[in-house]
Amino acid sequence: MTDVSLITYTVTDLAAAKRFFGELIGAEPYADMPGYVGYRSGEIEIGLVPNAAKSEPDALPYWTVRDIAASVHALVDAGGTIVQEIRDVGYGLLVASVQDPNGAIVGLRQPPG
Repeated sequence: MTDVSLITYTVTDLAAAKRFFGELIGAEPYADMPGYVGYRSGEIEIGLVPNAAKSEPDALPYWTVRDIAASVHALVDAGGTIVQEIRDVGYGLLVASVQDPNGAIVGLRQPPG
């Protein structure tokens, strides 16, 4: 595992969240789509994910990994439970999430290539 590279916030009002985070970060989003708004803050990406039901955690840190399948397997072997199976969210970026034995959820992402 490498480092935290992305934190997503699940939001019910995307427009309000864009205003808030735009002010907080002091920048316009680099990605602005109906299903995702992304900002860069130094080396970390801040993502806003709309979800009217808000059934996901409010914030989710993502760790960049070289081999997402091996990382998911290692975390499950260490007592974790898969929350989100590995999936391609576009352009070859793979993501997954795993819950630790105490209930905390961590996201994993493998950049394309």
